[in-house]
Parts: sequence; structure tokens; C-alpha cells
Amino acid sequence: MTAKATKTRSPNTRPATQSEAEFRRWSPEQVVEHQLLPYSSVRTLKERCYRRALWHHNDGGRITFTAEDLRRNSQLGAVEPQIA
Repeated sequence: MTAKATKTRSPNTRPATQSEAEFRRWSPEQVVEHQLLPYSSVRTLKERCYRRALWHHNDGGRITFTAEDLRRNSQLGAVEPQIA
């Protein structure tokens, strides 16, 4: 193969719009890297998913998160204030 035939593609660097962000899937590695949930290790995050303690999707046996899943998971740890 020649260099011309195996030309590398440049990544799409345009920012995602709001509607595109709703369809994006995040891997557990990306969730930990971008600190989208309060977990510091991928293993802990996956184990919580295996126990069905977090909202997620099993896409072909792979754990992924949508924007809605991340919103629901952030609400799981919410504490309501007590009105005295």
C-alpha cells in the first residue's frame, strides 16, 4: 500500500450542537477521564454498572452512557434539604 492509499483522516473538530450531544455515547473510560461522574476508577464504575446500581446502556455487551444516563446518575446522589 502506498502513503496516498492509506491517508490518515483528520478528526472532526467542530463543536457538537445540543441535539448531537443527546445522541453521543460515552465509554466508562471517557466518563472517568472527563470526570462526568464522581468515580475515580474505571473498574469501580463498571462494577457499579454490573450490579445495576447506575443508569447505563449495554450496547452489544459494552457499557456506554448517554447524556440522559449521566443526568439520572447525578440525581441519584442528590440530597434534599430539610426544612425546619
